[in-house]
Order: sequence, then C-alpha cells, then structure tokens
Amino acid sequence: MGTDVRIAAGFLAFLIAAALAPPVVAQGKPPSQRLAQAPAPRLPAMPTEVDVALVLAVDISFSMDLEELALQRAGYVEALRSPEVHKAIANGATGRIAISFFEWAGVNIQHHLLPWTVIDSPESALAVAAEIEKQPTRRGQRTSISGAIDFSVRQLDEAPFRALRKVMDISGDGPNNSGRVVTVARDEALRKGISINGLPIAIRKPGYLDISELDIYYEDCVIGGQGAFVIPITEKAQFIQTIKTKLIMEISDAPSEPARLIMPAQVRVPRVSCTVGEDMWRNRMGN
Repeated sequence: MGTDVRIAAGFLAFLIAAALAPPVVAQGKPPSQRLAQAPAPRLPAMPTEVDVALVLAVDISFSMDLEELALQRAGYVEALRSPEVHKAIANGATGRIAISFFEWAGVNIQHHLLPWTVIDSPESALAVAAEIEKQPTRRGQRTSISGAIDFSVRQLDEAPFRALRKVMDISGDGPNNSGRVVTVARDEALRKGISINGLPIAIRKPGYLDISELDIYYEDCVIGGQGAFVIPITEKAQFIQTIKTKLIMEISDAPSEPARLIMPAQVRVPRVSCTVGEDMWRNRMGN
C-alpha cells in the first residue's frame, strides 16, 4: 500500500473514532449539571415594611447602681415576654415591628446588644427577650444623651426596611454632661421625622451631678416629635410595669396621660436650662 493511501486511511479512521466518541464536557460535568449550578440572576429585594422602627437606648452610666441596672434590663425583658406587648404588635397595620437595643454612657460609649430585629410573633419577641437577657452587664463614665440620640439616628438611617413610624426611646438618670448640647442633637433628629420618648429615672435623692426635676428636663430638652412622651420612674418597683406600658404605647402609637407628658419639647421655652448638666460638670470638675 502506498504512503498516500496509508495516510488517507489513517485520517479516515481518526474521523470515524472522533465522531463515535462521547462529547468532552468542561470540568468533567455534563451540560445539564453546569446549567443547574449557574447562579440565579439577582433581583432587587422587596423592602420589608414594619409598623414602627424602635430604638431602645438604655443608660448604663456609673450613677446607676447595679440593682437599678438589673431592674432596668429585667423591665425590657419582661415587657417583651408579656402577652400585652405581643397583642399590641399583632394589632398593628403590618403586625410587625423592628427593635434595635443598645446601652450607653459617655459620648463614645454605646454597646449595641441587639441590631435591627423584626418581631412578628410571640416566638420572635421571646427570642429577642432571651438575647437581651443573656448579655453581660456593663457600665460607663459620664452621661451623653446627645451621643445616645446621634447613635439612634444612625441606626434609624441605616435600617434595612421601611417603617411607618421611627421612634427612639431614651432612658437615663441624669442630664446630659458629655458630647454636644442635647437640644442640637434632638432638633436634628426631629427634622428627620423621628419621635423621641423619655424614661427619666429619679429613684435616689439627687447627687452632686444630678438635678431634682429630671422629668421636666426630659420634657423640655430631650423629647420631641409626634406623640412624644415622658414616663418617669421614681420607685424601683415601677421598672417592669412602666417599661411594659411604655413599649405598648410606642408600638400602638397610643397617647399617654396626663397630657402635659406628651407636649413636644420644641413648642415651648424650656423651664430648666438644657445645659444644666454641662454647667454642673464644669463647676464640679473644672473642665
């Protein structure tokens, strides 16, 4: 057989073998598997709507003793476990709220215990209560209500959902004495449509950095916005019931009593100096 004939026969055999061989698939996987593993196209997420986005800002300054800190924490835990709060959530337009919980003291002291969490059932409320309850107790120097307001505003600005109402709740046992002036922080928050409620804690006799009419200070210098209110705590036994009542009012957007407690802070001339805390600190500490 001539050379040309042998080459032609060999080439023909190669073509026949190639035609009969199974197809070669990239990475050793059939096309059906490769298609199944291809990432699905990303679609824009639909916004989650909640009835209220509620930031709970809880004072842990050294002026709060350990018993008060424990009672304050227990107040929020028991409120979130209560059927009355569960009912208030369920009765909302969407049946959902979102909570962010942090503890604060001086201007740069904010411990974020609970990032934004949606509560839409008794089970999710109980889970949030358990998460808050297990956190360690912390304390910090100074009292920066303005810092707590600013931190709360950032939380509300960054919330990953749409809220029908935006509310922050500030607890504290003394006036602002750290950070910027509280009314400046408050007014910036109000311009964003945020309501600020207050839980002034006035259990002990005022010390050298305290004031005697803390509830009036909160009314005139801290709270504001639609339906804003103050509920003072003057006895340790009031913590749990007062915090539960406060949460129900905030979730339900219900008015409080008496009417003077819900008067927005920005509509009247303050009856106390809104820099009283800074003045007292400067006079006592010299800075």
